[in-house]
Amino acid sequence: MIPLLLALTLLAGPPEFTLARVQYSGGGDWYNDPEILPNLARELRNRLGVPVDTVQQVVSLADPALFQFPFLFLTGHGNLRLSDQEIQNLRRYLDHGGFLYADDDYGMDQAFRREIRRVFPDAELRELPPDHPLFHVVYDLRLPKIHEHYPGPPRAYGIFRGGRLVVLYTYNTNISDGWTPRHKDPPEKREQAFKMGVNIVAYALLY
Repeated sequence: MIPLLLALTLLAGPPEFTLARVQYSGGGDWYNDPEILPNLARELRNRLGVPVDTVQQVVSLADPALFQFPFLFLTGHGNLRLSDQEIQNLRRYLDHGGFLYADDDYGMDQAFRREIRRVFPDAELRELPPDHPLFHVVYDLRLPKIHEHYPGPPRAYGIFRGGRLVVLYTYNTNISDGWTPRHKDPPEKREQAFKMGVNIVAYALLY
């Protein structure tokens, strides 16, 4: 574990890095559960000693400040719509080392798939196999199902550019709901959610 902690600290950079939430238009509630990223950041600090800011930053994909953040998080219920400028900026951001994690909080699937296809028309969301490093970088995990939204198992999909995973999309799992106590999930569910969140951020920094 020590080499991993050292690598995470070095890659995070001085003095801190920030997990940023994407603000989008279209009617979906991009802002829901505002405490989830700060809670995940505290877990990263406590479990790995990673110098991550525990204050959530919110960024529009049209904002030049987008390129200051190594990790973007997007969630919500319902529709999202990106402008042409946001599409272009997000493509540039991801092709130059950025990482986007999108977690369907129920009802976002159709809109997210439509908009991410506009970002990368030539790429498909591919389901990640259980042996993908994302599930083993810190904790050895299977993708957890925190909340039941649809029939069937939880799914994790990715978009790869030049062999690098640049977009992670989780469906029928709602991992980020486990990063807050407001949904009254049992402790074991919340622990699964935090372990998966730690893996996601660690993977985004290391790969």
